Order: sequence, then C-alpha cells, then structure tokens
Amino acid sequence: MSRLTVAVVQAGSCLFDTARTLAKAQALVRQAAATGARVVVLPEAFLGGYPKGLDFGVTVGARSAAGREQFRRYFESAIDVPGPESEALGALAGELGVHLVVGVVERGGGTLYCTALFFGPDGALLGKHRKLMPTGLERLIWGFGDGSTMPAVDTGEVRLGAAICWENYMPLFRTAMYSKGVELWCAPTVDDRPVWQSTMTHVALEGRCFVLSACQYLRRAALPDDVHPVQGDDPDTVLINGGSVIISPLGEVLAGPLRDAEGVLTAELDLGELARARFDFDVTGHYARPDVFTLLVDDRAKPPASRMWEGTPYDDGVPSDSGRGLGDPLHPR
Repeated sequence: MSRLTVAVVQAGSCLFDTARTLAKAQALVRQAAATGARVVVLPEAFLGGYPKGLDFGVTVGARSAAGREQFRRYFESAIDVPGPESEALGALAGELGVHLVVGVVERGGGTLYCTALFFGPDGALLGKHRKLMPTGLERLIWGFGDGSTMPAVDTGEVRLGAAICWENYMPLFRTAMYSKGVELWCAPTVDDRPVWQSTMTHVALEGRCFVLSACQYLRRAALPDDVHPVQGDDPDTVLINGGSVIISPLGEVLAGPLRDAEGVLTAELDLGELARARFDFDVTGHYARPDVFTLLVDDRAKPPASRMWEGTPYDDGVPSDSGRGLGDPLHPR
C-alpha cells in the first residue's frame, strides 16, 4: 500500500529581513527533508512576513506618514514571482527532491498578495494561489486574488491544494477545491487559536483529505527594535503561538498540535486511507446532490485592463504601442 511522508514547518519570519528569512526557510526545509518527507509545507506569509500587531498608522478616513513608511518597508520585503527568492526555493526543492508549499508575500505591480507557491521535485514552480479574501486589516496591506490561481497540483501520487488561513472558513471555496480532487489539503496559517484545530479536523472530515496546517511561531524579538507592535516590546512576548497539525481523512491527529516553539512535524501517510474515508462520504461525488445544489466557479484571470479589439476581426496586428493602437475599428483588415 502506498505511503508518503510529509512535514509541516512551524517557525516565524524575520520581519523586514527577507534574505535572513530565506536562509531560515532553506535550513528548515532541509531539516524537514532529512526526516524523509517528500512534501513540505511552510506557514502563511513566511517569506515577506506577517506583521502581527502593526497598524500601519491607519484610522478610519486617515493614513499617517509613519504608516506609509512602514508599508514601504513591508513592500520592499515582499518578493517577485518569479524572482530571485522563488528561484532559490525552486532550486532547493529540486536539490532535495521534494514538493514544497511556501507562504509568501508577493509583489504584483504596486499591490501585495498573500500567496502560496507550489514547487516540484524538479525545481519547477508548479503553481501559485493568491489568497482570495484577506481578513480584517489584512485588506489594507494585501490585494484580493481571483479564480485563476486556485490550482490542484498533481504529484503523481496525490493532488495538492492550498487554502490560506481563514479561506478555510469559506464553504464555496472549499467546495471548489474539493471538486478538483485535492487529497493533501495544505493550510498555511497564522491562526494560533486552540479552536483552529477544530476547523482543520472539519476540513479533513468534510473533504476526506489529509490536512497539513503550518502555522508561524513568532516572538517580538523577530521584529526590528524600531517597530512597536501593540502587544508591547518585551522580546519574549509571543505574537503567534503556532498550533501546526497534521490530520487524517477520518479526523485522526497524526502529528501535533505543536505550540510554544519552532519545530518540524512529520507524519507517514497511508494513502489508502483516502479511499477508505470516501467509501461512505465523497463531498463532490456520490454525496453531492448536483440535482439540487450547483456551484459556478469563475476561474478566469481578472486583469485591470484589456484591449477590447484584440483577437477580433478588427485586430490589425499592429502593436498597441505603435502609435496606431491595436485593432483600430476605423481601419479593419
């Protein structure tokens, strides 16, 4: 029977220090791979950082100059995809022969996105998922993903998918991902509440999938001295307290929850459990009732600008920056 060893990493970013955080991520992935893990998951916003306790100088109707400067630092800590950091992570996945799922803060033009990146054992970037719905003040610092970045990645043994933090509370999102056949549900998060494990157990039971939840463990000491979170400046103050966990398709806790420290959790998965669990419940299969319920998913990319005439009979093939414009309706072919 097929078995697969997986790992989730619990650790905190070095806020505003991307190079140091990348080096930390590389060391932790090596540690996880040394256990025999062939799938490794890192927490939400690990590369780029989750600025727990910062308000970016915002009140309703006003933004401060100091807050704008803080956002500049955060923006410069984010990564481009593709870019040097994503290439380094891909190279690491290729060197170790693992599938790697990493939470990052991604720059897209002038906007930041909370993103999960998927790398294959050949080092290739296999896909990315941009968080659809940032929560609370996250909406100020992160943009909204669209349906074009909701991949299910086939490893040859299982299919990987990701829901970032409170996306796991979105039943329609979960249904869309279940319909893609996700078998290893990766949940990068910063939700350290004890009740989070209940959510992960529900997802495992509902989706009849293995759940790999990787949470940050972050102390005040990881923030620069000139940054002052609302929790205070004691370096030992815990800002995010972990809770990483691995759960089976029938709700058994296979590893964790890990709290009060950084670390790596591993579990050997019996992939036969997927079929055994779906024997009596397949949420988008024999238990779905599509005659009563349907879900329409728009998986098109939503660019901020598009050319109305491109690809139509009025497309004259002239580049849009040529001075004539593309597809001038007054000069059809």
